[in-house]
Amino acid sequence: MSSKVIQTTEELVLPILEQKNLELVDVEYVKEGKNWFLRVYIDKEGGVDITECGEVSEELSEQLDQRDPISDAYFLEVSSPGAERPLKKKQDFVENINKQVYVKLYEPIHGEKVYEGKLIDFTNDVLTISYKVKTRNQTIEIPFDKVAKARLAVTF
Repeated sequence: MSSKVIQTTEELVLPILEQKNLELVDVEYVKEGKNWFLRVYIDKEGGVDITECGEVSEELSEQLDQRDPISDAYFLEVSSPGAERPLKKKQDFVENINKQVYVKLYEPIHGEKVYEGKLIDFTNDVLTISYKVKTRNQTIEIPFDKVAKARLAVTF
């Protein structure tokens, strides 16, 4: 059911975002406590503001009311992905070369399932990440299809 809600939401929101030159980053449909949340994360170069989120929310809400794909009561949230933006599509990796990333794998590579470091390349569906082990820099190549989850990482 959750994947159907996400798919329908994507179909409804994409034309709205295209019209406004915005990008769909992610859609989540999750239960937290007793409440269901439909979260739509949008972005553009330089970031989105509250007005844009509000406009998309209004238009999407109308579309969802007409199509009515969700039987439960839910809260619709449209927002920016924030500093730790998820990286889902191959293009996300291309656009974020030289940035800090956090990558979780489906299965271990060199005994590790999590890598955090600088994304230094994405070529032929392979991510190359530079990361530190104690004081030494290491490099790992990770096939895109082994990535379970990835996001930008904030470092201090």
